[in-house]
Amino acid sequence: MFSVLASMVRASSAIWTSTAGVRRRIVSTDFTRLMDEGGAMLWGRVTYEMMESYWPAVARGDEEAPPAMREWAVKLEAKPKYVVSSTRKNFPWTNSHHFAGDLRTGVQKLKDATPAGVLLGSGKLATELDQLDLIDEYKFLVHPRIAGHGPTLYQSGLPSTRRLELVSAKPLRSGAVAMHYRRARG
Repeated sequence: MFSVLASMVRASSAIWTSTAGVRRRIVSTDFTRLMDEGGAMLWGRVTYEMMESYWPAVARGDEEAPPAMREWAVKLEAKPKYVVSSTRKNFPWTNSHHFAGDLRTGVQKLKDATPAGVLLGSGKLATELDQLDLIDEYKFLVHPRIAGHGPTLYQSGLPSTRRLELVSAKPLRSGAVAMHYRRARG
């Protein structure tokens, strides 16, 4: 199983790096449950560096954070993290691994070796994996805001339309809606 966690894909660039109040809204029971259910994380280098710049400090207690955020950070610390990068080879954050080689073969092996599923959180990487037909599910967190600018989920497009089947949709207290779709096959 391979899921795109779109809330971490594009909406997150501003969300993870802005005020603590926004971070609190993101680290909800839904995100914690989603991370608990997944077996590993797969990120591009940019997403890894964005996450690495904040969450390890929260897990260590170096950054002030509410208990739910610290719990999430500790769980993220323990989660296997695979990073696709052609420019960086060293990933010192706990349980981080450089992902090298053929993307299609490597991701398929990671999917096969991770029965609980792999969560993908990286826009450019999501596009590449979708073009290789390696994404099974999409999990979107839609926030009640219109940015008016910035990147889209698939900035460079896809070769064809993706039909999706709704698995669930859940409104959250923050006004956001968590949506889970499965790729429609055939």
